[in-house]
Formats: sequence, C-alpha cells, structure tokens
Amino acid sequence: MTRRKAGLGGLALAVAMLLVTSAEAGERQGAAGEGKAACAAQAVRPLPAARRALASFDNSAFPYDGINPADGRSFLDYDKDGQRGHTSPRGSLLLEADTYSDRRSLLFLPRGLDLSRPDKALIVVFFHGNLARLDADVVRRQRVPQQLADSGLNAALVAPQLAVNAADSSAGNFWRPGFFRQYLAEAAERLAGLHGAPCTRALLDQLGVVVVAYSGGYNPAAYALAVGGAGARLRGVVLLDALYGETDKFAAWVEGAQTSAERPFFFSAYSDSSRAENMALQQQLLTAGIELTPPRRTMRLHPGDVSFLFAGAGIDHRDFVTHAWVRDPLRAVLSAIEGSRSVRRPAPSPLR
Repeated sequence: MTRRKAGLGGLALAVAMLLVTSAEAGERQGAAGEGKAACAAQAVRPLPAARRALASFDNSAFPYDGINPADGRSFLDYDKDGQRGHTSPRGSLLLEADTYSDRRSLLFLPRGLDLSRPDKALIVVFFHGNLARLDADVVRRQRVPQQLADSGLNAALVAPQLAVNAADSSAGNFWRPGFFRQYLAEAAERLAGLHGAPCTRALLDQLGVVVVAYSGGYNPAAYALAVGGAGARLRGVVLLDALYGETDKFAAWVEGAQTSAERPFFFSAYSDSSRAENMALQQQLLTAGIELTPPRRTMRLHPGDVSFLFAGAGIDHRDFVTHAWVRDPLRAVLSAIEGSRSVRRPAPSPLR
C-alpha cells in the first residue's frame, strides 16, 4: 500500500512537472511570437533617421588569391620577403597589404526607407572608380549616400571597397561565378543589423538590385552582370562615365534583359573620356536589333529602357559623379527610376 501511494505520488509529480514545462514552453513560444510581431512592425515602419556604417564583410572584393581573367595568370604575381602584390595594367607594383586587403563595405539606409512593400524597394550597389577610398571619396567627395538620400528613391545602398586608392579596376572576388549573389546575401544581413530589426534580413534579401558603376567600377559591374548569379533580382544598370572595357559583357546583358520578365533598364552617361566605347556599344546594340530610348527632356527610367546620354564637351571625368550634365547626376538618375515607390518623390530632373 505504501509503495502504491508512493507510485501515485510520483505520477502526480511527473504530471505536474509536465504541465509546468508545457506552460513554460507556451510562454516562450508566445514571447517569441510577440518578438517576431514586434520585429515585423519595426521592419515595416519607415526608418525615422538615416543610418550609415562601414562594415567588414566575409564576402569582400579583396583579398583575392585567384586567376586574373585578363591574362589567365595569378592575380598576385609578386611574392618576396613575405610580401605579396599585383602588377597593375599600368605597370605599377601594388602590395596586397596596402591595396588589396580592405574587407569593408559602405552601408547606408536613408531616412524614410520603407520596407512594407518589398516589391517597391531596391538595393543600390555602387562600384567606385580608381584612386578611391570609401570614406574619403565615396562618402565625402562624391557624396554618394547624400545623393541617394536626396533622390528620394526607396533604396538601401551598399558599396564594396575595391583596390584602395589605386589606379586599378580589378574586380577581385567579383570575378568568381556566383560571388555577386553571395555578396548580396551578406549585404542583406549587414543592412538588417544597421536597420536594427533582424527580421528585415529576409526582406532585404529579396529586394531588386540596381548596379551603379563609375569609371573603373565598370570591371566588377561587368562581371557581376555576366557571372554574378543575381539573375532576376537585377532591375537596372547605371554607368557614370564607366565604359572602359568589357563591352561584350554589357551588350550581352542588355540583349538578355530585353527578353526577361523583369525588363531591367540600362542607362549610360558619358563624357569625352569614354565616348568612343559608348558609341561602339550603341552601334553593337543597334546591330543586334535593340531599340535605344532617346533621353527625355524630363528624365525617367522605365523598365526595359536602354538609354545613352552624352554629358557634353569639357566635362571633367574625375568630377562626373557630382558635376556632369546636371549637378549631382547620381541623384538625378536615381530619382528618375520608375517602378519603385520613393521615400519622397522629388521634382523631375532636367537633362540640361
């Protein structure tokens, strides 16, 4: 009898413990659900203030220890006394430690960024040119984040550091097939951290992408389009005096874009510096039967547009991102993108 009572007591205790455990699990699930709901509410609320950061990426353009597709040889062709380096096309020896080791990317979220409709938001990827640093040149001299903010485009910005302050357009890991897709996935994670709502990562990881390249940024941009693996996420390409090579890759992308469901746009503005290459690409596209959209007096970029704009004689290539056919041409181009709700739609930007 004593043993039976003890058995019943043990059973009662076990049932009680199970009930407590179930209740605790229910509370945890409820708290998790509330946390997800709170995160979702924070995610879809327009961002109250702009946020900017320089973040180290695992998937960065450099360091790069692979083949240079330009000549099929090792990119790092110098190794002496523990120092490795690359001989640039201009013949300069550039050491890896100084030029090809910065893993950072610039992240920027404008005030008012609205992720409540992911189909109406974008990620702008900016590939800078030669002799540039993210903080000194992309942020301060070219004012890329400010121009995005002023455009009113509902978009986040990410800009990888390429060769640091060097006359070199090498793409590094962006030469690798599928790397651009990996970079975008990490960018979504880093941008979500900057946003402050972890659940925005899934939203950011599905946004359409606009690639913007200035000057030597043409090389990573061309490979991002040709082998990057972003596929249907690409919504448009903007070249700012940036067509200095890889013309066939840009032509192939434009031709393929004309038959895709997303119908991404292509826009190239140029000075005398890249005029020959831009004229050659236009002729190549016309020969392939691609209809070119003439620049409008009031600039608008619609899905499927393929447009070229000569900025005018005497335009300084080095200042092209801030002074070309208009002041702040990047702002003008981004504000012209149709099909994405803007944070606030500015007045149309005139071509002249």
